[in-house]
Amino acid sequence: MLEAGVPPPVVPYGADKTMFVVIDRLNQATEIRIERSDLESTIGELVAGCFNDPIKVISFNTLEHWMKDISTDVADEIRARCDIDGVRLPDYLSDFVESHS
Repeated sequence: MLEAGVPPPVVPYGADKTMFVVIDRLNQATEIRIERSDLESTIGELVAGCFNDPIKVISFNTLEHWMKDISTDVADEIRARCDIDGVRLPDYLSDFVESHS
């Protein structure tokens, strides 16, 4: 039973949905997990600097029961977009991209 003031679970019941979780470090002792339902939005928010210190990106599917670390794929995509746009990799993403490339 849910308590008053506690939001319902984000994962849709019975839906064949792939979700994306960004693990973000707030400080040395604290990490949070931020869930998104769209990979394009997730990459866009990473590039826009919406995360403090992204560590990892994980995808999972609620119906098919699989999970995959896609950090390397996301880092490669961010680097490719910066190269195509002719812009320098943002400093706030350099650790993430370098550690997963």
